Amino acid sequence: MGAPSFRFKHYDLKGQRAGTAVEVTLSAVNNVRLMTAANFQRFKELLDFKYVGGVAKKSPIRLVIPEDGHWHLIVDMEGHHGLAESAVKLTPPPAAAQRRVS
Repeated sequence: MGAPSFRFKHYDLKGQRAGTAVEVTLSAVNNVRLMTAANFQRFKELLDFKYVGGVAKKSPIRLVIPEDGHWHLIVDMEGHHGLAESAVKLTPPPAAAQRRVS
């Protein structure tokens, strides 16, 4: 079993609710990939995987978690000159989406 040949930074976002915003600040152009736990495993095994995101040409970039579950965020330099410094901030879904109707 191999590993990706390019450098990357992994953020384990743990369990998140749909609608949670993920804001990623970068020091340079890099790839930003938000993926499920199963797809992160495929990424590590060099298999085809699915993700939300892509090349981040501006910073910060904002992605939204599409469904409840365990999520991972990868910042990687594949196709770029080097691994960017990065920071991640999570913002929960708006409170209105959390309230129950009486």
